[in-house]
Amino acid sequence: MDVDLGFAEEPTSAAWLSNRYFPSKLGGRPAWLELEALPSTAQLQCKKCQSQKAFLCQLYAAYEDEFNFHRSIYVFVCRNADCQQANKAENFTVLRSQLPLKNKFYSEQEPSEDGDPLPAIPSMKKLCAACGCFAPHTCSRCKEINYCSAGHQRAHWKQHKPYCGALKAATISDTTLPEVAFPEYEIVMERDSASEVAEKDEAVCLAEYEELSASGKTGELNDVSEKELDKYFGNAEATEDKAFKRFKKQTAAEPEQIVRYKRGGEPLWIANTADTIESQLQKLPSCSHCQGPLQFEFQIMPQMLVPLKDDSLDWGVVAVYTCARSCNISGYVEEHIIKQDIIAAAEEQN
Repeated sequence: MDVDLGFAEEPTSAAWLSNRYFPSKLGGRPAWLELEALPSTAQLQCKKCQSQKAFLCQLYAAYEDEFNFHRSIYVFVCRNADCQQANKAENFTVLRSQLPLKNKFYSEQEPSEDGDPLPAIPSMKKLCAACGCFAPHTCSRCKEINYCSAGHQRAHWKQHKPYCGALKAATISDTTLPEVAFPEYEIVMERDSASEVAEKDEAVCLAEYEELSASGKTGELNDVSEKELDKYFGNAEATEDKAFKRFKKQTAAEPEQIVRYKRGGEPLWIANTADTIESQLQKLPSCSHCQGPLQFEFQIMPQMLVPLKDDSLDWGVVAVYTCARSCNISGYVEEHIIKQDIIAAAEEQN
């Protein structure tokens, strides 16, 4: 199965990353797809520290059916280091949104990329000047700018203060991002040719072993050389590090990949935490909307941490699971994340 890789690239203009152009992007403010039933502040609030989670990234991943013509997946994360736990993803939130071709927000015609970018399609709800999420609160002084929380109002005050009370208050269209937002990049997707080669190598190795087994040439274990055992099974030391070696092999050709997209496939785990991951997979919930099964859709790679420039964050692999049917919804529905960490994996093996 083909894998698509995502890379962070500096946009020629942030305007090209607005919702009008259905972007895949990292950082900045979310380019909301559905513009009326936005996620509530409670949905995006960290349950441990009560801070609003920061927009991490979004992927545009459309289907070809009547209610999935436009489809985006959004990931948010709490930036508080104290809210991170090994192999637990409570500090993350992932949301799915989708629209049919005919909808009340966007034209049925594909947006033109000729000339200068056009402005974003305006939200039908007020947006936070700091993070771009739903904003139920208004600046008490100027009444012209909105916030999702008191924390984001404080974070944005230095930027807003020179305009507060003026005829034109600063708006969320300002190009200068406040400190609550990550640096903004476009996520450019490309097909991964290395994954096809790796899958063929594994298939050849398995075929060779099955051929030997069928011919009776595998014999008893004491008849098989150590070299042959290593080839098919690996020695004890190699087995412990097998996942990490596979991870390095699969990513070596494109080390700057920040996303791997393989809907219906399997994640590329980074460490041998089989028990930890297996238990989470066994407890994989049903779709919160239709109660159907979830399936793997994409994973966030550790390389994404580099452009974020936030030392408080760390992860090995962040795997996103979504409704296998991508069922018909209104607004935004929460999906599921499994996070795998490297340090904790090493501790479990010792």
